[in-house]
Amino acid sequence: MTIDDGIPVEEHEPLWLLIEWPFGESDPSKFAVTTLGTKMSKKQIVRQYKERYRTEQAYEEMKGELGLDHFEGRRFRGWHHHVSVVLCCYAFIVAERDRSFFPSADAEGHAHPLRFAA
Repeated sequence: MTIDDGIPVEEHEPLWLLIEWPFGESDPSKFAVTTLGTKMSKKQIVRQYKERYRTEQAYEEMKGELGLDHFEGRRFRGWHHHVSVVLCCYAFIVAERDRSFFPSADAEGHAHPLRFAA
């Protein structure tokens, strides 16, 4: 299949096809196409792609639990204040959630609790 968009093929951005194929399954479960950088390792590309899910979860949590989408003002200053308060509240919740779990340690015995936050 070719696309004639007027741009030479060698100038197109490279595309990565990500396929999630759980161990033991007969077929892949998810597919995605991305234009993330060619200098990134495969592990970095997958990590960056998976970060989208965590970002969407945080956004949904802030909308549902903290009222991120309840602002009805007309000025940037009020909106900025509202978003700043919601983000501070969310940071507090993440910190409290992190405090309530026993931190995991790596192979050398160093704990990295913030790795698991949010």
